[in-house]
Amino acid sequence: MENKKYYITTAIAYTSGKPHIGNTYEIVLADAIARFKRLEGYDVYFQTGTDEHGEKIELKAKECGKTPKQFVDDVASEIKKIWDIMDTSYDKFVRTTDEHHEKIVQKIFQKMYDKGDIYLGKYKGLYCTPCESFLTESQLVDGKCPDCGREVSMASEEAYFFKLSKYQEKLEKFLEENSNFLEPEARRNEMINNFVKPGLQDLCVSRTSFTWGIPVPFDKKHVIYVWLDALTNYITNIGYDPDGSNEEFKKWWPCDLHLIGKDIVRFHSIYWPIFLWSLDLELPKQIFGHPWLLSNNDKIGKSRGNAIYADDLVNKYGVDAVRYYVLHEIPFANDGNLTYELLEERYNSDLANILGNLVNRTISMNKKYFDNVISNSDVKDMIDDDLINTVLSAKEKVEKNMDELKISDAIDNVFEIFRRSNKYIDETCPWTLYKEGNIERLKKVIYNLLESIRIGAVLLSPFLPRTSNEIFKQLNTDQTDLKSIETFGNLKVGITLNDPKPLFMRLEKND
Repeated sequence: MENKKYYITTAIAYTSGKPHIGNTYEIVLADAIARFKRLEGYDVYFQTGTDEHGEKIELKAKECGKTPKQFVDDVASEIKKIWDIMDTSYDKFVRTTDEHHEKIVQKIFQKMYDKGDIYLGKYKGLYCTPCESFLTESQLVDGKCPDCGREVSMASEEAYFFKLSKYQEKLEKFLEENSNFLEPEARRNEMINNFVKPGLQDLCVSRTSFTWGIPVPFDKKHVIYVWLDALTNYITNIGYDPDGSNEEFKKWWPCDLHLIGKDIVRFHSIYWPIFLWSLDLELPKQIFGHPWLLSNNDKIGKSRGNAIYADDLVNKYGVDAVRYYVLHEIPFANDGNLTYELLEERYNSDLANILGNLVNRTISMNKKYFDNVISNSDVKDMIDDDLINTVLSAKEKVEKNMDELKISDAIDNVFEIFRRSNKYIDETCPWTLYKEGNIERLKKVIYNLLESIRIGAVLLSPFLPRTSNEIFKQLNTDQTDLKSIETFGNLKVGITLNDPKPLFMRLEKND
């Protein structure tokens, strides 16, 4: 039987500069979901990349004394480097300056024009350069851009327009009838009530005031609006072609999940569905507008002077500690907060104490009492059942929370195993069993702990891949798939463990 497929994307990162930890959160979140789906046996395709055209890039490149292409080449390589530092397992890193993408975007524009969905007009109105978005007076918040809070300016130029208004009723009906299409629910309600119901204005989809973009195929003085170019990356890179798509496209589309920041929900839940309908394509199955990671409860940004970068954090704390923090501390629908103090507190309490200490103590006891060899016996106690039930019930809880994109809750489910195992050590006092010469009972206790750690490590692997691999290495086990944790007792007796090595060293206050 062919594996079920799962296609997940992040938004493509805008190449205006180095991504801070708030931008990086999204790729780590997508990676955890992609890895979990692979663990469940799905055939996963995970796509990310960079968005490289637009007026803002042209201006930034000029400031740096570079051509736009040189500028985006440098930034794209920096973004890719950070995605790699964070151990993200994307299948394809796409760039909107890729020749293939540019060619297909021109064909898409042509198809929409031929269909009558795009027409030539004159644009006069409000424009936000940082967001590359056109706005109406009613959409402004305190006279400023609703997405980034910065000043907007009047713009007037000849432009091609897309007839969003033609699809108004269809979109409103779709969003109201498909409650799971856009999550969380608050974002869906906001889109319907604030943007769709008041009436969709036709969208300006070309510009003539700058040149850094994909030329309109039949009118070279115009470049294609950056959002039409960017959004279509989800289809151009998997084989879509208006003249006839390939088998790869038929396999992967529709996308299972577009994972995006809450600030670009409008583009993905209004423009993108309409663009797809214009091309006679199915819509993605789900869009999730995740919350933000704040710094000291303030939005992270270079202009605010509070930017924290993933590579700096990784150099100080290690990649899995950073992954753990951003995945665990940002709930499903509310913004999370990052400070060095909070990260260090979490590191010590969860990673060093609960997880690291458990693994180190258990493997050390096995080395001390059984010369590193895994033993077992039939000397059971009722207390064992409680541990085993906690451990075996975690898989279903994790799967449910991952299906609902509640990543933080899923991590808590895994840590329940480690917490319960630590409690089991206190309950069984292995050192006392050894002193009393109760070796058969001691074998059972240590075995139960080692097996609980293995099962926990399997479930932890999508979130902290390096840590899980290190645990598997110390346990000297190849039992690392989801099937192996459906029953308790798959850690093989007679295997010699590798020597214990601390997973996370406690951070001292002056570190």
